[in-house]
Parts: sequence; structure tokens; C-alpha cells
Amino acid sequence: MFVPSRREFVRSSVAGSLLMSGILGELLAANESDPLAPKAPHFPAKAKSVIFVFLSGGLSHVDSFDPKPKLTADHGKQVIFDHPETKGRAGYEKLFLKRPGWKFSPRGKSGIEVSDLFPKMAERIDDIALIRSMHTSHSNHFNATLGMHTGSFAFARPSIGSWTSYGLGTVNRNLPSFLVLAPQMPYAGTQVWASDFLPGSHQGTRVVPGAEPVANLARRAPTQTRQQMELDALKEFNERHLLGREDDPRLSARIKSFETAFGMQSEMPAAFDLSKETESTLGLYGLKKGQTDGFGWQCLVARRLVERGVRFVELIHTGSSGNWDSHGDMAEHGRLAPQVDQPVAGLIADLKRQGLFDSTLVVFTSEFGRTPFNNTADNKGREHHNWAFSAWLAGAGVKRGIVHGATDEHGMRAVEKPVHVHDFHATILHLLGLDHTKLTYRHGGRDYRLTDVHGNVVKEVLS
Repeated sequence: MFVPSRREFVRSSVAGSLLMSGILGELLAANESDPLAPKAPHFPAKAKSVIFVFLSGGLSHVDSFDPKPKLTADHGKQVIFDHPETKGRAGYEKLFLKRPGWKFSPRGKSGIEVSDLFPKMAERIDDIALIRSMHTSHSNHFNATLGMHTGSFAFARPSIGSWTSYGLGTVNRNLPSFLVLAPQMPYAGTQVWASDFLPGSHQGTRVVPGAEPVANLARRAPTQTRQQMELDALKEFNERHLLGREDDPRLSARIKSFETAFGMQSEMPAAFDLSKETESTLGLYGLKKGQTDGFGWQCLVARRLVERGVRFVELIHTGSSGNWDSHGDMAEHGRLAPQVDQPVAGLIADLKRQGLFDSTLVVFTSEFGRTPFNNTADNKGREHHNWAFSAWLAGAGVKRGIVHGATDEHGMRAVEKPVHVHDFHATILHLLGLDHTKLTYRHGGRDYRLTDVHGNVVKEVLS
């Protein structure tokens, strides 16, 4: 039998029902309607949190992490491919190999070759498991971006961050379990971080770098206690309204959003406050005192969020003007790379310094690669390329200083130990202690999962 405390008694009176708080509390617990409650993984996890770095637009693998001397040697040689981006396209009847625009060199003790495009990340290569045999199922930005985030290339499905929140819950109720730091919208828009048919409390919360990263964080009530009482009263009215409407996920998510918002007002400003970070730490990310934007800010805030218990933080890089979709001129890669190079390298160094590297999984990827050819060898740009690209993992449970898989001599196709996006997702979930075949949700008469009916854990990259 529930016996309310004096405080609960008063609050229930405010809501117009003496015992509604306790009764509903028991009903809600019985119905397991606390979707953010911490959950045990399927097996012991290596990673507690994920920082997912996404370069929107398509990073060229043959200019960054996949050295191809034969591509340089065969520059200008005509090739014939039934490529999805050039098939039937006027002006692309003939295709010619195009050499890389940056020099590759062995880096670190591992001797892994990385190009001059990312000199700072190259210095951290001994901390990274580099996958050179990535491939995906679509060559359009929208579909490939959707696929990289949701495992679905045609229809909206829950994001990997939402699946992580659903599978594990959260350890800090004052912050969302899934946060997305994105100055501009990526391809596929909000579907990138949507929860779709999962409970709405698992959807990503977008943070926009700047003076006010999240709107309305300032408390409007005169005191926190006053606001708490107001929200408690509102919650009890909402939960009374919810009775008989439990099947409406939007209503449940709306009620939970008030709780999350209150917690965010209490704790998120501190997460964004970099004033107490040392000059040394700011320097790792290439930040200046008082700076509130840039990819360095995103990376440092990501570290501060995971140390506060946030499960999944995505950092989307689109560039201050334009993104990585360098059709017209690969020089755009040269302009964008410095924006992410030092911050990402600094993030790895800082996670190690803070003792978070062994519990945090860092993911670095794009939606696809870029063609090793174009319609002329001297064309300044490269087209979309879903047959092969590079991505890497670092941190919790990941081998360090290794290369997995390979493409052919021109970087055209993944030919050795290919890793599809579904395999990539299965591996990330595995490191979080989640079996991708068992992390399911019943919807529309069938069980859904992030990897659909596909996916194999890439065990070779696991430590």
C-alpha cells in the first residue's frame, strides 16, 4: 500500500487528487512506462557512451585514409564501370582515373598510411582501428545518410542513437540520453536523429553551437523549488489525461519532455560552460577562451556530456559554408579538413587524459566515399561512391593501430573483408553490450531492429 509523504500529499492536493501521484506512480511502474530507466546490456559492455562523428557530404577515401599508388600511376587511364552515379548521365559516357590530391605517408609506430589531409588525426593513428573496406547500399546523399544513421535506405526508421537509448536507458536523468550537436541540418534532416516508432523520449535533442545552444534553458520560475512544484502539478494532470490513452506515444513523450526540460535547465548550462577548462585543454581542440562555436567546441562539449553520463552524442560537420560533397573541386576537402582534424585528434587525446577513452567509443564516418575517377582526369571534383569508403573506430573495446579490410588497387570496390553499414552498426551495438539481433521493437505486427535482417559483428577490430 502506497503511503504519500507530506510533500507528495501537498502536491497531489495542488493537482486536485490526494492520492493520484502515488496511484499513478505504481501504475506507471507496473506498465514499465519509464523508457529512460537504466537497463542492463545483453552482456558486459566495453563502451558506456558513444561519440559519433559524422562528416556530411561524402569524404573521399582515396584522398584521406586509403592510399592507392596504382591510382596515381594510372592517372588518366580510361575505365569502364556501370556506376550508379554516372550510368546514363550526359557527359559521363567515358570515365578516367583521377590521382589523389594529397600525399600519403606511414604514421605512428603502426606505420599506417594516412594522407596530409588529416595530419593531426594521423598523429593519433596508433589509437585507431581503421576500416578501409566500408560499403553502403545507396549513392544518393539522402538515402546513404539515412542508412548510416538508421540502417534503412528508403524509409524513416529509428536512429542508432535512439536504439542505444532504447536499449540502455540513461544514467543521468537531467540530460537527454541522445544529443546531436549540429550547426546546420544534414541530408535527411531530423530523420537522422528521430526515434520514429520507438518511444519519443529516445529521439535525439539537437544542440546548435553558439551563444544559446539550446533555446529556453533559462528558468522562468523565480526559484527551482517553485518550478518543480508547478511541473509536478502539471505532470499529475497530464498523467490523469494519459489514463486510457496509454497507446498514444506522442502524449507519453510530451509528458516526459517536461521532466527532461527541467533537468536540462538544471544541468545543461554547466555542460556548455567551458570557462573552467584550462588553456591546455582548449588548445587541444583549437579553441579560444569564450568561444562558443566551431567543431572544436562540439568535440569538447561532447567530452563534457559523456563524462556527465550521456549515452550517445553525435557531432555533425557540415562546414561553415558547404559540406564534403566536393563535386566541383576537391580543394573543398582541403578547406574543410582543418576544421575537424585538430578537434577530433584533440578529442582522442583529451578522452585519454580524462580517463574516459576506455569507456567511450569514438566513431568517425561519412555516408559514402568519392569516385576514384571522373569524366575527365583533370576534373577538379569527384562524384558519389557507395562501393567503397573508409571509417574508423577508437576507444572502448577497439584494437589500436590496425587496418581492417582493403579496396582494390584503384580504391574502386571493397574486396577484402568488406564491411557493410549493417556490420558497422552491429559492431557499435556489440561494444555497448547489445546483441543487434536481440535489440528489437514490436511495431506494425513485426519485430524491427537497427540492422534489419542483416549485419555481422566485425570481430577483428575488437580488442
